[in-house]
Amino acid sequence: MAQSASKTTRLSALGFTLVELLVALFVMSMLAIMSWRGIDSMARAQEISRERADSVATMQTVLAQWQTDLDQMLQTGQTSAVDYDGRVLRITRRYGATELRVVGWSRRDVDGKSRWLRWQSEALGSREELVAAWAQAALWGQNPGAAERKSEVITANIDDWQIFYFRAGSWTNPQSSAASAGTPGSLTPTAAVTPPPEGMRLVLKLSSGQALAGQLTRDWVRANGA
Repeated sequence: MAQSASKTTRLSALGFTLVELLVALFVMSMLAIMSWRGIDSMARAQEISRERADSVATMQTVLAQWQTDLDQMLQTGQTSAVDYDGRVLRITRRYGATELRVVGWSRRDVDGKSRWLRWQSEALGSREELVAAWAQAALWGQNPGAAERKSEVITANIDDWQIFYFRAGSWTNPQSSAASAGTPGSLTPTAAVTPPPEGMRLVLKLSSGQALAGQLTRDWVRANGA
């Protein structure tokens, strides 16, 4: 009997009991679950970072286009260089050395979402084409048809946007009499064409539920002589 007890003791010393084995398996399974959760959290964090980086890059491209449109605005005498009627910001701008186009920026619901949109005309070769494109840009901002929508591009999801002009040392409403080049919402250029503002402030309220959300403000300053 003493020999049997001694043999059992030796076997216990050489291996694990069933309880010890179950405890070891439980600990290993918990470690595996914790490791998987850690890897999953890292993957999700990387995905969120990638989505935000993509959103930031896209917005930088859009704002670069906005900046270029303003930098290239041109006073022609037939239309204002820039005009905001409460719905659409119209810009007469140069492309290259000789090409001229009219550009529009506006907010409108598309596919059930509030979108910030950009529109541009075809290249313009005459005064009549310029006047027609200026009117078409205003129409696009108010009640666009299929023809006007063909030339628009969705740039971002926004809940709202605001424009301010910098004149005489202060920010003003573009539709005020001192800042407007014509009757707000008019479809034709007016005889009294005023110079563009010294600066412009864009305020975007980016829609929630996307990687880049909240308020974004961008200021533009007109170069001397532009």
